[in-house]
Amino acid sequence: MSLIPSFFGNRRSNSVFDPFSLDLWDPLKDFPVSTRSPETSAFVDARIDWRETPEAHVFKADVPGLKKEEVKVEVEDDRVLQISGERNLEKEDKNDTWHRLERSSGKFMRRFRLPENVKMDQVKASMENGVLTVTVPEMEVKKPDVKAIDIS
Repeated sequence: MSLIPSFFGNRRSNSVFDPFSLDLWDPLKDFPVSTRSPETSAFVDARIDWRETPEAHVFKADVPGLKKEEVKVEVEDDRVLQISGERNLEKEDKNDTWHRLERSSGKFMRRFRLPENVKMDQVKASMENGVLTVTVPEMEVKKPDVKAIDIS
C-alpha cells in the first residue's frame, strides 16, 4: 500500500512521501503546452554549495560535462557574484535511434550577494572533475583594542 497520495502521480509509488525531496511533482509535465524553453531547461537550479571559512567564502558548483570555456564567473561592483554557463545539445545523426534522452542542455545562471567584508578584486576560480570552485577572500576584521581601566 502506498503512502503517497494519488495526486502525486506514479513517482516513487512504493516509498514513503518525503516533503524535503528534490524530486518535485510537476503538475504541468503532461500538459500539452510546454512551459519550459530549451534555453533554460538545462540547469535551472544548478546545485551550488556556499560555505564561509575564517579566510574566505567558498562556492562549489556541480557542472558535470562542461569545459571551463563553457562556464563564466563574474563579479559586479555591488558585491554580486554571478556563475553562468551553457551546455549545447549533441549533434543528432539521422541514422541514430534514441532510447532515452535525460541529459539536459541549455543555459544556467546563479547570482549571490556577497557580504561587505570580501575582497572583490581577489576572487579566484578553478574547475576540476566537473566541480567549479570559486573562492572569495574576506578582509581581516580588526579586533578593537581593549584597555582595562583601573577603578580608583
